[in-house]
Amino acid sequence: MDKDAGQKRAVQYLYPPITPFDQRMIEVGDEHLVYLEQCGNPDGFPVVVFHGGPGGGCSPAMRRYFDPDFYRIILFDQRGCGRSTPHASVRNNTTWHLVADIELIRKTLGLDKWIVFGGSWGATLGLIYSQAHPAVVEHLVLRGVFLATQPELDWFYGGGAGLFWPEAWQRFVNLVPEEERGDMIAAYGKRLFSGDIALETRYARAWSGWENALASVDSSGVAGETPAEYARAFARLENHYFRNKAFLNDSQQILPNIDRLKNVPGTIVQGRYDMICPPKSAYSLAKAWKLSRLRIVQKAGHALSEPGISSELVRTMDGLRQKAS
Repeated sequence: MDKDAGQKRAVQYLYPPITPFDQRMIEVGDEHLVYLEQCGNPDGFPVVVFHGGPGGGCSPAMRRYFDPDFYRIILFDQRGCGRSTPHASVRNNTTWHLVADIELIRKTLGLDKWIVFGGSWGATLGLIYSQAHPAVVEHLVLRGVFLATQPELDWFYGGGAGLFWPEAWQRFVNLVPEEERGDMIAAYGKRLFSGDIALETRYARAWSGWENALASVDSSGVAGETPAEYARAFARLENHYFRNKAFLNDSQQILPNIDRLKNVPGTIVQGRYDMICPPKSAYSLAKAWKLSRLRIVQKAGHALSEPGISSELVRTMDGLRQKAS
């Protein structure tokens, strides 16, 4: 089944499309403006959505996992991507800048507590933010867990996933001279930050294509061509964060700090056949985090749009709504 057919099947689990009641740019400092939108019920229970990447940006589809009559749905584009400016910029753009931006958004909106909802890098950021500010997190909903550790990066950029998708992996590595293939993140980084926009775009599309090709359990292993502007922001930001180990030192790693979530409940939704963020990370997180519940979706990969993933996330949010009502 092709990717489009899978996405059409996923739509049946989602709430109907909704229009934001608030769209604005927020000055977060360091010459960055962050795009923010709100939709659903202005007086509803707040839920903030963390998109993936880093560099993915939010999309209208991300509004549709929540009952708009109950939830106040808050989405934003992280620094450097989506509608935030400056576009594709990595200057003053670290995990800790993003955590500060999120707190600024919460305080700007006058919110005491909210549900945090994030997938892939959004799950990473959700965990780090919640560990830094546990008192303001009502519930943490995660999908496709990435803990930002070296073994996870080695899996995806060091040939692990390539054992399952050798043809897609070969397309990815063929753009790099053999002597540089021992560190694909660094090799791509040289080209993504070359200052030559055409070269950067070529490698950005290849970087994005490698990830997109493996996102769905129904993938053929070939991704369509990513729009240049999106690809450049996505690839540059992702590469920047991964070259810098997500800006986490040894004392800031997620699992060793899991006790900071001892009073925060969470739900983890994980595709069994996730090739980008293998289930071991979600399993390890659930074992360490006593107030979490792990839900493995058996016929699913990584993508938010996977039918089983979408169904489980909507079910989770509906369950939290019923519990709060």
